Formats: sequence, C-alpha cells, structure tokens
Amino acid sequence: MTDFSINEMIDMQKRLQDKYKDKWEKISPEAGKHHLLWMIGEIGEVIDIIKKHGDIEASNDVELRKNLVEEMADVLMHYNDVMLCYEISADELKQAYTAKFESFVELVGAKRA
Repeated sequence: MTDFSINEMIDMQKRLQDKYKDKWEKISPEAGKHHLLWMIGEIGEVIDIIKKHGDIEASNDVELRKNLVEEMADVLMHYNDVMLCYEISADELKQAYTAKFESFVELVGAKRA
C-alpha cells in the first residue's frame, strides 16, 4: 500500500464539493468556521468510541476499530474542507508543520541538556 497524501485527500474533497455544490454550502472563508465545528463534532465521536469502549478494545476489536477509523476519516474530510475554505495548500501546511516539528525538537533537546 502506498502513502495517502494530503494532496490526494484535498483533490478528493474538491471533487466531492464540486459534486454537491448545489446542495452544500459554498467553500469560502466564511464556511471555514462551520467545517471546524463539524470537525470538532466528529472528533467528539472518536472520543466517544474510546471513552465508551476503552483504548485497548477500540484498537483491537475489528468492528469497533472499523468504526473508529471511519470517524477519523470524517475528521479528515472536514479538516480538508477547512484547508479548502482558507485556501491552505499542502506546501504551506508542510512548511508550518516542519517548522513546528523543528521547534519541538529544539525545545525537547534544550530541556534534556
């Protein structure tokens, strides 16, 4: 299996948004906050699964794990809609993520010294 990139997810989300453009709210900065709220709702569903069934069962039970992964996919779908709403590119995200990662590496290294 190959990696599943942010660009692939964003392209899929664009196709989905285009397919339902007459039914769904138009992708725009104003819609970004709605997608953030929907994403938080989906994160709540992920938390509920773990809270109700426990970490181990959520990881090991085949049906429960399938449900957990589906809810995580819902989170990512709204996450990618947010990226579309604010026109955040995968390259911008990579740069910010890399900078944040490097600052954590430096922070942890400084604390250990």
